[in-house]
This record gives sequence, C-alpha cells and structure tokens, in this order.
Amino acid sequence: MSEATSLDVLARGWRGRLLAALIALMAALPGLIALPVVDRDEARFAQSTAQMLESGDIVAIDYQDQARSQEPVLIHWLQAASVALVSHTEARRIWAYRIPSLLGAMLAAAACAWGAEAVFGTLPGLVAGAMLGASMLLSTEASLATTDAVLCGFVTLCMAAFARIYAGAKGELVVGWRTKLLFWLGLALAMLDKGPVAPMIVILALGGLAIWDRSAPWARSLGWTWGLLLICAIGGPWAMAITVRTDGGYWTGVIAGDTAKIVGEAGHFHWPGFHTVLAPFLFFPAAALLPAAGAEAWSGRAQSGVRVALAWLVPAWLVFELLPTKLPHDVLPLYGAAAWLAAFALTRSLAAWTRWTGAGLSLVAGIGLAVAAIVVAHRFGAPGDLWIAIVAGLLAILASLAGGAVLLTRYGLAALTAAGALGVAAHAAMIAGVAPRLTSLWTSAEIVAALDRAKLDPLGGLIPGPVTVVGYSEPSLVFALGSETELGDVGDAGEAISEGSPAVIEQRQETAFAAELAADQLKAAPAASVAGFDYSNDQPVRLTIYKSLSPPPEPGPAAP
Repeated sequence: MSEATSLDVLARGWRGRLLAALIALMAALPGLIALPVVDRDEARFAQSTAQMLESGDIVAIDYQDQARSQEPVLIHWLQAASVALVSHTEARRIWAYRIPSLLGAMLAAAACAWGAEAVFGTLPGLVAGAMLGASMLLSTEASLATTDAVLCGFVTLCMAAFARIYAGAKGELVVGWRTKLLFWLGLALAMLDKGPVAPMIVILALGGLAIWDRSAPWARSLGWTWGLLLICAIGGPWAMAITVRTDGGYWTGVIAGDTAKIVGEAGHFHWPGFHTVLAPFLFFPAAALLPAAGAEAWSGRAQSGVRVALAWLVPAWLVFELLPTKLPHDVLPLYGAAAWLAAFALTRSLAAWTRWTGAGLSLVAGIGLAVAAIVVAHRFGAPGDLWIAIVAGLLAILASLAGGAVLLTRYGLAALTAAGALGVAAHAAMIAGVAPRLTSLWTSAEIVAALDRAKLDPLGGLIPGPVTVVGYSEPSLVFALGSETELGDVGDAGEAISEGSPAVIEQRQETAFAAELAADQLKAAPAASVAGFDYSNDQPVRLTIYKSLSPPPEPGPAAP
C-alpha cells in the first residue's frame, strides 16, 4: 500500500468506520428500494411482523394461524419499530421492513473497520470494513427483511470487541469496560436475533484460541458474571414469556428445526465445500485477495489480529461445511474475518503465485456473475430488458479486472477503489435493474396487479374479502393481500364464491374447482390470468382469478 500514507487521516478513528458504513449503505440501498418481496423467508418474516403490529402482541411470532419457531423475536421488534416510524402496516411497503437489515450491514462494516484498525492499522481497518460492506453477500442480505444482515452486524461487533480485548491482554492495547460491554452486548443481541448461531461461533473462536495459545489470559478480565447476567437480562424476559404463552411449544419447534438442519432433513442439502466454492462470488469484488489472505494468514499467524481472525473463521466455517443443510448466507457472520485477512494481506509483500491466482479467481468470479445475470434475464425477463443484464455483466467483469489490477500493478489502492466502486455498481444493476424486471419470478406481484386491474382486490373496498387462493401458497401473496388471505382448497374457494369474494385457482386445481362449483350450484367467471414461475418450488404456474357471479346470501334478521 504505497499510496496509503495520504489516506491515513481519512481512515482514522470514527471517519474510517463511518466511511465503511456508508459503503455498505450505498451497496444495499438500491436493492432495498427496488427489489420486490422475495419468497419465502423474507415474506414470512415481514408477514409475521405485520401480524405483530396488527395484533399488538409483541411476544408471539405467528404466520397467519401458525406459530413460527425458526428464530427469536429481535428481528420482528426491529422491523415493527421501523414500519411504525416510516410507514404503516396497511401499506405493505416491503422497504420499511428491510431497514433493520440495512442498519445491520452498516454496523457490520463499521465494526469490521473498528476491530481491524486496532490490530492491523488505520488504513487496513478501513479497507476491511469497505470490503465487507461492498461484498455481494452482505449487500444482498442487507436488501432483504430477514435476520442475516442483523446477525452479521452483531457477531462482527462482538468479535471486533474481542480482538481488542485479546490484544489488550497481550499488552498491545489499552482496553476499557466499554469494549467488554460491546462484546457481551453484541453476543446477547445476536442470540436474540438468531438463537444459537452466534454462541457457536464465539465459543469455537475463544476455545480455539485458548487451545492454540495454550493459555487464555484474556478470560480472567472478560467480565463473565455481569456479561452472562446481561445476556439473561436482554433475552430472558421474552424467553420466559414465549415459554408461558406456548406452554413450551416454541422451544420444541426450535429444537426440531435445529435437529432437522443437523441431520439434513430441512432441505437444501449440499456437499461439503459448498460455501468454499461460492466464496469468490459472494465476497466479490474482493475475490482476488482470497488466495493471498490464506497464504499470508498462515505466515503471519503469530500476530494477534491474524490469530483472532483465523479462530473466528476456520472452526465455524468447517462446522457450516459439515452440516448437511446449507444456505449461502449461513457463513455471512464469518465474512468479517475474511475481510480482516484480506486487508492484512495487502500490507505484506505477496508471492507471485498468490497474485496471479487471485487475479484469475477474480476474473472467474466476475465472468460467472455476468453469465448468471444474462442467463437469468434471458430465461425469466422480457427480451427488451436483456441489455440491462449485459450492462450489469460488463460492470462485474470490469470490477474483476480491477480486482486483479490490485495485485498485478503498482496502483494497488486506486485499483482496489475502482474494484469496489464497479462491484457496487454491478450489484446495483443486478438487484435493482435486472431482478425487478424478471416478471415471471414475481408471480405474487402479478396476481395483485391483476386483481387491482379487475377491481377485485378487497383492500380497495369494492368487493368482499378475503381472497382465497388454491394451489399457490407463497407467503409473498399473503403479505401483499393481507393477513386474512386464505390459502385453502377448492371447498374454501367455493365458499368464497358463494360469499361474493374472489378466488385464485392454480391450473392444476381447475378441474376440481369446476366440479366444486357445479356441486354447489355456483357460478364464477374468469376475470384475469397470470403465468409465472414459482422459484420456491422450481416449477411454472398459471393462475386464474375468478369473479363470483353468484350473489352472496342475504343477511338474516337481526337478533332481538
């Protein structure tokens, strides 16, 4: 980093952390605004939060009439506060539910810079925070109303604080009670956001360091008593309330879900190596630095920051790789450690093989992202919109070339800045330019638009509700049409028609629906049809919206 000296002032102290957070903001904001509601996790989280706001019950987590026990309650509280501040429940504006994820990503980038600054120096701290904030995985998760970006923020804060505590125990830093408070606070909030994931990462990291060092002087001053009391104070009241409310059923569901993931019964099975193969694409545009990060981490393992980063990254990464059920975002809380090691590598004299390997890896990642964007746009978008995917692909390839230039030219810092800017632009073009135009993927939005055009949306007040849907059960439609939306069978659809309400019938249920109407002597006429692709079930769908031609029954006489 020969150009580093002139930027030290910009990166020093709160300015570097703020700049890292702003980079995360710029990377995530286009998707937050433009991306339609995504099935299934985001839609379920948002709908559960909407029901929390509608009912005023801040303890229970329900999706329609079913209790949810996938994650604890913090994300719903944060989303509810966000919606209450900037929108309202009836508006169903998904961007309002995504704001906590955006803030979580900004916290992750800022905390990453804060921790790396203490153990690697001012400019490497900024670089680490910027790489994490601009990464494809974090900026995508920051655009979705789920737990993952918030979890990444709190875990990164926790581990950044611990890195300072660890260095302080070695006499390299002066560490006060505030740093220890941030460690425990980050851990407590991460647990309230996603249960056991954060403790697993932290226990593996701290235990690994203790074994590696054959001592743990930092453990004596970590504040175990008040720290554990803080965790109980933050998570305990809700844990007791949900236990009483569900008679222990919530925890049964949590244990069943975790067990299913461990033994591979939760779906999404992938072989070990899944996360490693995806890392260059999800850490993009800093993929070029991954080989150097690995090599330099081993050679520099005596340094405090490198030891903490390796203990944070390697044990938990192996656990995630060994779990049969894998999702790309599982390892997101570990990406801060990868950013630390990549920033550390830039402070070293790199071997030729790491430079050329990194440049090649960057190019492969850029081309892979470009091809993916174009193929998806060709398959699911309109032919006239393909040019946007081509532009996004070109930006990704340019970002990959700039990433290679970081290692192969003497303009390293300028090339890194260019790679970051181009990578953020490529992500924005993909998630805010290409993705919203993939109309066949946004079937729920098309159904809502068709109902609105036919003046059959009960939310408009022109027709009785709710809408009954048969053969298509994606939560994005429930979120868009309201909590009373009925996901039922043809019998429920016939009852809706008898009451003058609309029904949405998937093509595979048409014959049974016609038989139901005939049996009940009801009449309904098609008002609109929607064709799309249900990506959650990986199958095409065609749905017809039916308008009732049978007058609803007259109300009976009022009771005396």
